[in-house]
Amino acid sequence: MPTIMDLRARRDALSAQRSSGVARVSYDGKTVDYRSVAEIDRAIEALDREIAAVEGRRIVRQVRVTTAKGL
Repeated sequence: MPTIMDLRARRDALSAQRSSGVARVSYDGKTVDYRSVAEIDRAIEALDREIAAVEGRRIVRQVRVTTAKGL
């Protein structure tokens, strides 16, 4: 299992790559090619979940919808 430092290094590399617009990331002598920004975003989200699991916390996402008839 990768350490928290490894996971954060991968996430940092992906974030830098996403902002630069380059489709190739290298870390620890490994190179990964991505096809789209959406694929990079999914990889970042997966790393966020792994980091949260290693740290012993959960990622909670909520969507609240409120409506009114305007009366």
